[in-house]
Order: sequence, then structure tokens, then C-alpha cells
Amino acid sequence: MAKTDTTPRFDQDEGPRHVTILGSTGSVGRNTVDLIARNRAGFIVEGLVAASNVAALAAQARDLGARRAVIADPNRYQELKDALAGTTIEAAAGPAAVDEAGELPADWVMSAIVGAAGLSPTLAAIRRGAVVAFANKECLVCAGELLMREVQRHGATLLPVDSEHSAIFQVFDFSQADQIEKIILTASGGPFREMDRAAMARVTPKQAVAHPNWSMGAKISVDSATMMNKGLEVIEAHHLFRLPSERIEVLVHPQSVIHSMVAYADGSVLAQLGTPDMRTPIAYALGWPKRIAAPSPRLDLAGLRRLTFEPPDEARFPALALARDVLRRGGGAPTIMNAANEIAVSGFLAGEIGFLDIVRSVEETLRMLPHSSPATLDDVRDLDLEARRTANDVMRNLARV
Repeated sequence: MAKTDTTPRFDQDEGPRHVTILGSTGSVGRNTVDLIARNRAGFIVEGLVAASNVAALAAQARDLGARRAVIADPNRYQELKDALAGTTIEAAAGPAAVDEAGELPADWVMSAIVGAAGLSPTLAAIRRGAVVAFANKECLVCAGELLMREVQRHGATLLPVDSEHSAIFQVFDFSQADQIEKIILTASGGPFREMDRAAMARVTPKQAVAHPNWSMGAKISVDSATMMNKGLEVIEAHHLFRLPSERIEVLVHPQSVIHSMVAYADGSVLAQLGTPDMRTPIAYALGWPKRIAAPSPRLDLAGLRRLTFEPPDEARFPALALARDVLRRGGGAPTIMNAANEIAVSGFLAGEIGFLDIVRSVEETLRMLPHSSPATLDDVRDLDLEARRTANDVMRNLARV
């Protein structure tokens, strides 16, 4: 983790923090906007970026007084410009404008664009040496080595926003990293934790996005249901905390109260607890190195009475074992897995394949493609595109069965 033991550039006592939100209309983005709106004096919004929701983006930009609003869909530029008429907010559209948003003069950038699409603007922010709050685990999965090299080279700081990685970051003693035995990622188990494979074969997208504890977007909710989300988090943790797979444990904790733990050589296990509300880890990143208030419900341990834990069932949820195998293979395997999973989840949500076909599709795509190591961002993009094309073919074949 870069700059964890040095004085950060930003000090809240020196004035407002300049921020940009990549993916402002998604679940993480909306929660970030909510926290900023509650503390307007503490932040100046340089830029907001959204995929296609012009109405929500324009409303956010107006409410926060953003300096620039960017819509990824170039065909919606005029619609955005019209929605911002009468303001001084600059409108922009298209992939190049999204990348440029990462270059805006913000001290702090929220990387919350879902999927590999967030890689390029996130790298732009890293190359400025910014503090980057990191909610896009796919970037680290598909380009982890490349991205972490850039963090070190440009003196950037990555602050994990996933509740699990934020929890680890908060109790991980970087000055004594050699005394850490392992980290323990907790998992809710998703909506199908106790369902057998035969029943899972019949689940619908509506069932899969109904997470029992968290309010999340559709893609991450399906990933949680397959436990691919936890597999992606193992790879993410490997890059963030520089630990091998065998020192990254996954433990199912249905109550989602203990968000993750760090085990030390003296037998101590340090945990971060809280209610399942993404505003807590977002607030931690937004205020870091200090803490700011968040409206999350407060934890009532006496009311909970009991916290339970169990090992993950990798026979019923093979995505976790697949992700560990991909991490061991290295090279381009994580890029391929991530791309294939995005295609398969989209296909499932569209009703084109079944729930169990998601992991099958990823496995088959990995089998069909070589795993050469991408050395540059262009290599990552090329492999990502090839994997998506292959995954689409695989998915169409599965749909015919």
C-alpha cells in the first residue's frame, strides 16, 4: 500500500477537500454524494462521472455545485448540456471525457465505475499522485500488478472502500507487516447460502439481486450470490496487502457485522465491526486520515446477541476456488476471469443463461484463452476485449443447451 506510513498531502484543517467521483450515480457514488451533501463546507466537487443516467447526474451536479459533469455515453451530450442550462457547470461526454475526469485537479478521487471501464480514469488519477478511494475491485483484478506499479511510481495513495478491505486497512499494522499471520475476509454468504445446487439452477435475477444485508448494485449483488465477489476480493487483497492466497482466509459470517479481521503472530485477532452500511467505509475514506461523521445506524451488539461463522462451501460455490486458482496462475488469467464474469453476469441478468451457467461460462473462457502476462494498459485492454468476445461465444453456446 503506497504512502501508508507517510504524511498525507491533504489536511482537513487547511480547507475543503477537492473531490471527483467516478461513477456518481451508482450505489457507491450515490452514498458518496450523500455524505458530501451533509458536509458541503468540507468539499469542493471538481467532477462527477456517470454512465448514462443524465437526470441523476445533472441533479447531483446542481446540488453539489460541481465544476464538471461527464456522461460516458457520447450520444447524450446535448441532453446533459440542456439539463445543466443556466448553470456554470461544464458538460462533457464520451470515453475521452471520462478519462480526462481522472485528471481533474482533485485531491481525492472516488473510483466507483463498475467493471473494467473504470481502469483508465482511475490510472489517470493515480498518475497525478492523488488519494484514490477504491471501490472498483475489477481494476485490481484485471490489472493489479500494473496498477500497483503506477501507485508506487507516482506516490499515489489507495484507500480501499470495499467494506472488507476497508476493515483490514483500519486494523492492519503496516509498520509490523512481518508480524501478520493472515487476513480474514468475511462474507455474508449471499441469498443462497443454504440452497442446494439443484435449487440454485432455477433462481431468477430478481432473487439473485436481493441481498439479505447490503443494498448494492445488480452486478455486485449477483457476484455476492455466486461468491465470485469474494474471489475477486481475495485477488484484490493480494495486491493491496501483498499477501499470498494461502494467507488470505474467507469466512462466512451471515450477520455482516464483523467486516474483516487481521490475525497477528502473538495470537491477537483485530476486527472492525459496524452495521452493513456502505456509508461507513466511504466516510472513512472520504475523511482519511481523520474521521468524519456518517449517518449509518449504530451497532447494537446486545440486540444482536449472537454472531456466527462457518467455512465457505466451495462445492456449492465454485467461484471462490476458481478465483484462487486464477490468482495462482497469474499472468492474464485474472483479466480473462474478470471480463468473462462481467459478460456472464450481464447474460444472466438479461435472462440469457442460468445462474449456475455464470461460473461455467467463466471456466470455459479461461480454458479457451492463453494466459500471457499483459505488460501495458493496452495489453490489458486487448486481452479484456478478446476475453469478452470469447465469453460471449461461450455464453451463446450455453444458452443453446
